[in-house]
Amino acid sequence: MKPAPFEYFAPPTIDEAMAYLSEYGYDAKVLAGGQSLIPMMNFRLAQPSVIVDINNIDALSYIRTNEDGALSIGAMSRHNQVERSSLVAERAGLIYETMPHIATVQVRSRGTFGGSIAHADPSAELAAVSVALEGSFLLRKQGGARWVPASEFFVGLFTSVLEPDELLVEVRFPPLSNHTGYALVEIARRPHDFALVGVAALVTLDQHDRCKEARLVFLSVGDGPVEALQAAELLRGQELTPESMRAASETAAKSDIDPGSDIHASADYRRHLAGVLSYRALEKAHLRARGDG
Repeated sequence: MKPAPFEYFAPPTIDEAMAYLSEYGYDAKVLAGGQSLIPMMNFRLAQPSVIVDINNIDALSYIRTNEDGALSIGAMSRHNQVERSSLVAERAGLIYETMPHIATVQVRSRGTFGGSIAHADPSAELAAVSVALEGSFLLRKQGGARWVPASEFFVGLFTSVLEPDELLVEVRFPPLSNHTGYALVEIARRPHDFALVGVAALVTLDQHDRCKEARLVFLSVGDGPVEALQAAELLRGQELTPESMRAASETAAKSDIDPGSDIHASADYRRHLAGVLSYRALEKAHLRARGDG
């Protein structure tokens, strides 16, 4: 298959890219890594009349920390750059642990951190992890910019609050609290396939080793990242025992998510996986929070 005809622009600066997006609006698509857009164009599932290629914008590729300890990742940072970054390993262990789960080595050599998020695929690990880590996204357009919390960015299936004249330029993650553990657990039919179900977990302990804060965010169980709020509330203030973690996992699977059925798995099977994986993720995050993981 071949894509429909389109105009092609490769601006060297953010300002020029935003100018094209402002001019062409809904007719334009941004090309970052191209690991999702190009196949969709080849099958003519997407037929933009204008492509704005941002691969020449060096200012969008960086990994650095800010004065407040937050980690900033430029939208054009390749997955393999993030995967190999010692700074990411030091400041954001959950992201570091997540990167090898994304597709294949070949895809990670071209795919970009910002592109994965902007695509808003409900099966994308980085979408769920961004919500779990309370990340925020910098969206720029001609004449303005805004920060959007990850929890408010994803609004539906492959849909976000990103406007047609806006460009995602940076992703920022605040530093984790002391005594916080993390885990990403998922299961797929074959290695490198999209996960049937996945969950990102964070656990913060207080001075008495009780759960001060917990967060469970699922992927592949809805139209976007799904946060298990009832399960987290069940754990807050409790000692994390096998019984309490199992109860929270069952609550997450039965009450917090509403998965659908497809050719890959039934809704009941996805609920079963959600319960099993939640428990494994909480157990692993708890051990890390205690310093044992």
